Amino acid sequence: MKKNLFKFIQPTIGPLIFLLLWIYGAKIIDNRLILPEFTSVIKHFLTPHKNMIGLGSLIINILISIIRVLLGYFIALVIALPLGVIMGYNKKVNQLINPLIGLFRPIPPLAWVPLVLAWFGVTSLATIFGLKQGTWYVYLNNFKVSMMFIIFLGSFFPIITSAIHGITQVPKTLIESAKVLGANQRDIFFKILIPAAAPTILNGMRIGLGSAWTSLVSAEMMPGSLSGVGYLITHAYELAKIDIVMTGMISIGVIGFLLDYSIRFIERKKFVWSNNQKVVN
Repeated sequence: MKKNLFKFIQPTIGPLIFLLLWIYGAKIIDNRLILPEFTSVIKHFLTPHKNMIGLGSLIINILISIIRVLLGYFIALVIALPLGVIMGYNKKVNQLINPLIGLFRPIPPLAWVPLVLAWFGVTSLATIFGLKQGTWYVYLNNFKVSMMFIIFLGSFFPIITSAIHGITQVPKTLIESAKVLGANQRDIFFKILIPAAAPTILNGMRIGLGSAWTSLVSAEMMPGSLSGVGYLITHAYELAKIDIVMTGMISIGVIGFLLDYSIRFIERKKFVWSNNQKVVN
């Protein structure tokens, strides 16, 4: 009973310690420009529908940021996943493309900002669809191509490298056994390679989603951005609204945790056999 109780309480210990340090630290420092009080930050979460410094409500900015991240992530997934699988399956394709991946992977998304601005400027989805006014224009104009490209870069490399690694690490004994039993190349690819590599690929998707989310602030600092949690943070800092800065930071942290947990949940449910092989989850 005590063991189960501790297991339930254990995840809350770290956040509670952080919360106590924040509350007492704010009282000791007594300077809202350095560390605002906990109550001044939590009030923004209790009223997420209220307008914040003329930039819309917290909930609207969070939703815009989530959509931006998911769009950039989805594009990266559509390109990186099949390309990574093909590279893992075909040595010639791997030898052709892998040097480029090795060259561009170390470059952080933030370093791409000047070049991306030169390429795309303030082009948005509204521009692509030829919209110049109206409700849809206002909505789609929030999604700049340059922002989504930065998010795309953040998630592309973890996904493609995990896909390559997942395919190449499939035990050869599985493939040889399938051939002995009369399996053709199609069966080997879809019934052996893909299922065996799936846990590694899913882990790469999880890391890619986290990287996409961490690229958000860099993306929303770019010219043309007038919404999103990242822009809310940078604009609030310019106005010395540190309580709003911390509200945005906590929002990014909590949502990032929930996105990561959702993929971990799928991984635990769908690949129990893989989890049992891990010493540490």
